[in-house]
Amino acid sequence: MQLNALNRRHLLAAMTGSACAWAAPWAMAQGSAATPGRLVVVFLRGAYDGLSALVPHGDADYYRIRPSIAIPAPDGSANTTLQLDQQFGLHPALAPLLPLWQQGVLAAIPCAGSPDGTRSHFDAQHHWETGIPGNSSATPGWLNTLSGQTRAKAIGVGEANPRILAGTQSVQLVPKGDAATRKGALGDARTRDAVMRLYAGDDALSQTFRAGAESRTQTADMLKESNDMTAGRDMDAVMQAANNGAGNVKGLAQEAQHLGTLMRANPQLRLGFLSAGGWDTHANQGAATGALATNLAALAQALVLLRREFNRRDDVVLVVSEFGRTSAENGTRGSDHGHGNALWLLGNRVQGGRWHGQWSGLASGNLHEGRDLPVHHDFRAVFAQVLRGTQGVTSAQLDALFPGFAWDARLDGVVHRA
Repeated sequence: MQLNALNRRHLLAAMTGSACAWAAPWAMAQGSAATPGRLVVVFLRGAYDGLSALVPHGDADYYRIRPSIAIPAPDGSANTTLQLDQQFGLHPALAPLLPLWQQGVLAAIPCAGSPDGTRSHFDAQHHWETGIPGNSSATPGWLNTLSGQTRAKAIGVGEANPRILAGTQSVQLVPKGDAATRKGALGDARTRDAVMRLYAGDDALSQTFRAGAESRTQTADMLKESNDMTAGRDMDAVMQAANNGAGNVKGLAQEAQHLGTLMRANPQLRLGFLSAGGWDTHANQGAATGALATNLAALAQALVLLRREFNRRDDVVLVVSEFGRTSAENGTRGSDHGHGNALWLLGNRVQGGRWHGQWSGLASGNLHEGRDLPVHHDFRAVFAQVLRGTQGVTSAQLDALFPGFAWDARLDGVVHRA
């Protein structure tokens, strides 16, 4: 029996799952002679406290203005700062990242950020995702624009519609957590057969729908198989990640695994995006232990997983947040919206095992508006170093990608020469 267009719309409307995801086909390419670099952006939404992650233990003002939430100076015992050099150290919850620092593949820029001074999460995130500080209009995301410039396919895991991936280029969006391994209505054989008969024609819509439906099924099968193999082969690591996770970042490790699985299977996918919320620590932030420490532990587990997957010569992982937090703690043993922040880079071409850029200390006269870390380095200048150094992006493309940015020669050592 033939179904008319109205019946077809009714059937589709009754189905669960995302039709949009089906309508974004992507090839499951198997292997490739070339292995170009891949870029993954991890966005910590809510403004994470970089002064607790990259601890300025060599600055006496740090302990003066943070009597309750400062991370204790390094002394080799548990719950103290892990010393990196005489100026900085890692939060003890980030201990899994210490080997990466020692291997020279992890670096930090302590005072990076947006030149725009907004303290609005919404506006600041929009600026970071579009690459245009101060402009909150509807603008394509810079990863989407980069996809068009480089012909590299982009994928996001977790968020439904992140601004950074919005634009004219087709991108792959994968649901959060276990939802990524479910086929939705296509998992029911009768429904799948009925829908595929509806779209059995040779018209463009039918061809696109069939390709997208097959993509969703393949994605779910692949991620379920990957999860099953992980459960049997590396249960301890999975359990550790689950136990260390808390709040909105508890699923980041699983999403990192999904991203790695999909980008490994399809060489055309070379731009990835992940995000995690729960970093807006206005009260009871904690110090070496507590809410922030739990979030940092979950982040560390996810980054270790990403390093396992993204370890080719030109692969880079960027960890960013919309702004930092106040240098001094507030009256509720937390921190408020700030300005400059620590930005992290991970990869073989990264000049790791050190921090880069300018650090002017925490004396009140050196702070932005007397309260925050200054932004010594525009985040776009950091991205430009990575994109030119590992992704082959030209100066003209950078100017189109980040209108109004200026090259920052002080960061020229961030990426190794080819």
